[in-house]
Amino acid sequence: MRALRILLITAVVLGGIFVIVDRLAVDFAEGEVADRLKSTENLSTTPDVSINGFPFLTQIAGGSLDEVRIGIQEYEAGTGDGKQNIRIEDLRADMKGVEFSGDFSSATATAADATGTASVTYDELLKTAKSESTQVGPGVTAGVIGLSDGGNGKIKVAVEATVLGTKLPEPVSVLSSVTVVDGDTVRVHADALPAFGGIEMAEARVREITDFEQKIDGLPGGIKLDKVEAGKSGVDITVRGSDVRLAG
Repeated sequence: MRALRILLITAVVLGGIFVIVDRLAVDFAEGEVADRLKSTENLSTTPDVSINGFPFLTQIAGGSLDEVRIGIQEYEAGTGDGKQNIRIEDLRADMKGVEFSGDFSSATATAADATGTASVTYDELLKTAKSESTQVGPGVTAGVIGLSDGGNGKIKVAVEATVLGTKLPEPVSVLSSVTVVDGDTVRVHADALPAFGGIEMAEARVREITDFEQKIDGLPGGIKLDKVEAGKSGVDITVRGSDVRLAG
């Protein structure tokens, strides 16, 4: 009986030591991955990295990880024109089936599947809209001056207009749908065209003001835009990808 008790105590102690070593290894690996991502993606702050699954040491022995979660507070994505970037906020990605080779400071890692979320503020999206005053009809000029939440997943586009030399006392509000096009572009499209002083105007000319697109490319690992919806302070984006390159 005493021998059995000793064996049980020894097993518990060894099990506790294994758990401690396993957790220390996870902490080290998460730090290495975070530092690598900060360097390769030119981030201003160190991202949050969480490696899930237990035991960790068994996973790395097999060359794959069940799940890696990444959080990036701010990310400067490209816009396709090579001139300016667009700031993506609170980018979070959940990567599953991560295969890797090498150590964590120089590993090549690819996730079989990745899903996540991010957001773009209305101020950032407004940079794409045509804000300068543009002629949209006989004696009518207009320009977008603001974007906000229109409710029910819509964006409210505020348009300032001048009719026959007189600025309208209040901006004209346009409710617009927002969608993803080609996996890399946010499109804002007016549900109904506004009326400016009762003057009839060509739809194409008005839509040059109310409708616009913002390309977002160069997201980490090659993930793409999946869905987008208007929120309180900006557009909420869902991202998705397969064979996503985490590092290397």
